[in-house]
Amino acid sequence: MAYSTLIVEQGVARLTLNRPDVHNAFDDSLIAELNAHLEKLHTLAQAGDVRVVVLGSEGKSFSAGADLNWMKRMVDYDLADNLADSRKLAALMHGLDTLPCPTVCRVQGAAFGGAVGLAACCDVVIASEKAKFCLSEVKIGLSPAVISPYVQRALGVRQMRRYALTAEVMDAPTALALGLAHQVVEREALDSAVDAMLATLLAGSPQAQRATKALLASVVQSPDSDATREHTCHVIAKLRVSQEGQEGLSSFFEKRRPVWTSPEEHNNAAEPRS
Repeated sequence: MAYSTLIVEQGVARLTLNRPDVHNAFDDSLIAELNAHLEKLHTLAQAGDVRVVVLGSEGKSFSAGADLNWMKRMVDYDLADNLADSRKLAALMHGLDTLPCPTVCRVQGAAFGGAVGLAACCDVVIASEKAKFCLSEVKIGLSPAVISPYVQRALGVRQMRRYALTAEVMDAPTALALGLAHQVVEREALDSAVDAMLATLLAGSPQAQRATKALLASVVQSPDSDATREHTCHVIAKLRVSQEGQEGLSSFFEKRRPVWTSPEEHNNAAEPRS
């Protein structure tokens, strides 16, 4: 039985956790499925066949974190087993974080443990007012180790120290205030808010969005260096002379929609000009 689904329609991929009976909890099978989906999505996004990925889940909860039966099995794991297991989860977080296209996380309810990492790895998080977030690991003698680089990036060092050490539950307004969520809406408006964000993202240049995601990942490593400044110059210069860059500038001055907003017209875009 599949624990997740991947549906791609008109450039939008919907990756959905589908274990509502256990609140979409993680286990090794779900992680393996998600890693396989993400490998496929990397290829599709790099080719331009997927423009945006929506990560969501079925049921009341977004994800309750680690599955209880999986945790019971971990008790008998030795160090090597635990390292192998953790590396698969790390691959999941890295794969989601580095998808070339924009990603939107739809959080309708509780997001605990590793699920906070999933949200933090997405570019945009839209949460229901019923959503709750919790780095719950220390309560059972563990640590949010694998997800910590991504969650700390979202929360900042100071807030990460508090919530990783206390395992306090963040309600949706708190998550919004701290930067973990970007938008909080009523539960009934969640899907329409996600659809509105999809429309906004699909209006952008696919090439420019891929380049921008890669640029931001690079810049954060060394924001003020000669190498970074030179890299940023190369990125914008290449985009200006590219096919989509030329089309974007032309459509702006001609007061029309760029061709990438209309898939059937995309192949008719003008060749790059020097």
